[in-house]
Amino acid sequence: MKAFFKSLYLTPRLFAALGLTVFLFVLGFFFSLVIALAQASLIFIVLLFIIDLLLLYRTADGIFARRHTPQRLSNGDDNPIYLDLENFYTFPVRLAIVDEVPFQFQLRNVNFKLEMLARSKKSIAYSVRPVQRGEYSFGAVNVYAESPVGLISKRYRMAEERLVPVYPSYLQMRKYELLAFSKRLTEGGIKKVRRLGHTMEFEQIREYVKGDDFRTVNWKATARSGDVMVNQYQDEKSQPVYSVIDMGRAMKMPFEGLSLLDYAVNSSLVISNIALRKSDKAGLITFSNTIGSLLPAARSGTQLYRIMELLYNQSTRFLESDYEMLYATLRRQVHQRSLLLLFTNFESLTSMKRQLPFLKKIARSHLLVTIFFENTELGKLLGRAGAGT
Repeated sequence: MKAFFKSLYLTPRLFAALGLTVFLFVLGFFFSLVIALAQASLIFIVLLFIIDLLLLYRTADGIFARRHTPQRLSNGDDNPIYLDLENFYTFPVRLAIVDEVPFQFQLRNVNFKLEMLARSKKSIAYSVRPVQRGEYSFGAVNVYAESPVGLISKRYRMAEERLVPVYPSYLQMRKYELLAFSKRLTEGGIKKVRRLGHTMEFEQIREYVKGDDFRTVNWKATARSGDVMVNQYQDEKSQPVYSVIDMGRAMKMPFEGLSLLDYAVNSSLVISNIALRKSDKAGLITFSNTIGSLLPAARSGTQLYRIMELLYNQSTRFLESDYEMLYATLRRQVHQRSLLLLFTNFESLTSMKRQLPFLKKIARSHLLVTIFFENTELGKLLGRAGAGT
């Protein structure tokens, strides 16, 4: 009986009908003929109420609902969520669906209204955009079903509780991987440039053709074959590429829902994946006032998974980053010359000048690329102020 009352909800249509009946009874004090009409109206409402109860409750499981979520959500992206509905009633129903999404989304409008024919199926799709990494808990799916009478609704609560982790943006990772291997990087503003000079990785010996550099002639092979032979080189592979992420307080700054650290994490995952796909080695270093994580560059099949798991657990700290400690760690731990992609930000020009000597020292041993974050909102504000003057 308790479950019955918990699932029973009265609709506005019932309250409107009862309000009209009460009005007729009040009017009956002045006009006696209206009393009979009010009584008939009350009896009619009671009969409809009983019929509505029988329609909705004679079938124990009249509505079925199931939520389909990805195994993990992509941070900063629109992730699709699907609700599958099935009507087992022998009559059409009106449904109101309320999905209990994780509190981190702060959504109060994940509800849908639709009509379903007898013994039919429907699917609803919507999307959620997480802005923080971590675990998100989805609750139940609540479905309120009304018969054609519409005086009451029966609630079906589907236990679809699920804990879904939010990882760095693997959707962007796949997007840029596809661009890199479909040769469509020009759409993103990246252009292939012919590089002059020679790399040091030998590929093969072949016959000389017009236009080859005479400095590549292999004299021993030429003497043996009687024809001019040259050495052919290819781009060096297996080069270490490190994503170095600053986790200091400056990276806590939010922008369009995501912190600067999350933008750095998403970019690092994309770059690491492309480096591994291009036969280079990918590694990861995170630091603030201490070294957070140091994953040596490697090209193994599980390297991307290790990078993703490390990025999943990173969070900003409230102390200033120690670049001297970063320089000392690189001297001790990274012995091979590497490409270092440093994701950082400075609160002022003075703070950047204070760290510049250490960045110069790092650049002597490695190829250092420092990546800053542009405050586009501030730029727009200054642009409007300039236009106003």
